[in-house]
Amino acid sequence: MYREPFTKYDTRRKKIISLVKMKVIQEKYEKEKIQTLPCVHFDGRVIVIFTEDEANKAVEYLMKQRILGFDTETRPSFKKGVIHHVALLQVATPDTCFLFRLNKIGIPDSVVRLLEDKTITKVGLSLQDDMRMLRQRRAFTPGTFVELQEEVKSIGIEDNSLQKIYANLFGGKIAKKQQLSNWEADILSEAQRRYAATDAWACIKIHEEVTRIKAEKDYIVEKVSTT
Repeated sequence: MYREPFTKYDTRRKKIISLVKMKVIQEKYEKEKIQTLPCVHFDGRVIVIFTEDEANKAVEYLMKQRILGFDTETRPSFKKGVIHHVALLQVATPDTCFLFRLNKIGIPDSVVRLLEDKTITKVGLSLQDDMRMLRQRRAFTPGTFVELQEEVKSIGIEDNSLQKIYANLFGGKIAKKQQLSNWEADILSEAQRRYAATDAWACIKIHEEVTRIKAEKDYIVEKVSTT
């Protein structure tokens, strides 16, 4: 949401220097508001990786990108004491998302190389949990990653969920219906593929928007009322 433009006063030069349209960000976004927002989803290419050879080719492509969004999915457990390994690794560019079926191929050497890379901007949310789950499948040393939960706090957002952060910054709803679906199914449904890709892609969108508004300083934060 934006507020109407207002004059910006340069105290050093003692004059009005510009008209600024300010983006309004909520310190904490109300969950009830999300249901009223239009749904958004990734509408680029979604490529499912079933073999190590496909993984090698995908990583070759991804290593040439300037920014990548990361996320993982794990089959939910509805029985006490039953824990599943991470089943899916999603890696997105702004227009393409690769879904690595880890439950079928494990974590190949090429994917380890990507995870350990220190040159590409790699963005995710709750990365500590993702890295822990991935390292249960195969040991590796995580490279350079940007944690969105920390990044959004730098502009005053206190929420930690991807859905709330995206709604706050863009006014759109990321549907979570597929979150508890079976990520070890032989074939992922179209809804599952689109959901998984959207989460990884949204990480890029959020990072780029936070970077932009910090540089342009065209935002204000509405604090939570304590009355």
